[in-house]
Amino acid sequence: MSHSGESVGRPAVASRTAFISGARLAGWVDRFGASHGDLEIADHDDGVRLLAADGASALLQAPWPDDGRPGRGADLVARLASLASQPRRIGLVLIRRGGYGVAVASEGRLLAAKTGSKYVQSRTAAGGQSQQRYARRRANQADAMVEAVADQARQVFAGQVIEYIVPGGDRGMAELVLDEPALKAYAKVQRLAYLDVPDPRAAVLKKAAADACAVRIQVTDPPS
Repeated sequence: MSHSGESVGRPAVASRTAFISGARLAGWVDRFGASHGDLEIADHDDGVRLLAADGASALLQAPWPDDGRPGRGADLVARLASLASQPRRIGLVLIRRGGYGVAVASEGRLLAAKTGSKYVQSRTAAGGQSQQRYARRRANQADAMVEAVADQARQVFAGQVIEYIVPGGDRGMAELVLDEPALKAYAKVQRLAYLDVPDPRAAVLKKAAADACAVRIQVTDPPS
C-alpha cells in the first residue's frame, strides 16, 4: 500500500493499486459499491472513475488503448472489461540489479520467457580508491547486465508479433535495455504503463504477465 500525503495539518489519504482481469472486473465494481455505497461512474481522459457515497474513489484504466478495437458492452465498466479481455501480444522487460525477466505474454499468460540473476558485490566499507574501484565495478556490471538482458529479450521476442512493450523494475535500467541496439526493431513499439516489481524471479514474471493484461485500479480510501 502506498500513501499520498495531503498538505500539512490534513490527514494522509491511503491509496493502493490493484490489477483485475476483464473477466473479474464487474464483480470487483459490485463489491466496491457494496463496501462504500452508491457509485457515480464517469468516463474521464485518464480512465473510468468511480466515486462512492462514503467518499472512496477508484480510477480504472485499461491495460492498453482501444487502438481501433474498442470494447463492447452496455455501460462503461462492461466496455472496459471487454477491452481488457481482448488478446494482445505483449513484450515484458523487467530488470533490477538483482535479476531480470523478459517474456512474451497474451491474455495474462506467458508464451515465452527467460529469467536470470546478476550478482552485484556489496558495498565495501573502505573509502578512497576502494570506493572508486567499487563504483567502477558496479557500473561495469550494470552495463554488462543491460546488454545481456537486451540480447535475451531479442531472443525471446524473435518470431513474435509484439504489439506493446511493458517495462518494469528499475525504470532507468529498463529504459537502457530498451534503447540497446539489440532491440532496435522494437524502438517504435508503443510502451504501456510501467510495472513496479521486485527482483524478477519466475513467480514475479508470471504475475507481471497477468497484471500487464489486467485493468489497473487506483483505489483511494474515504477521508478519515
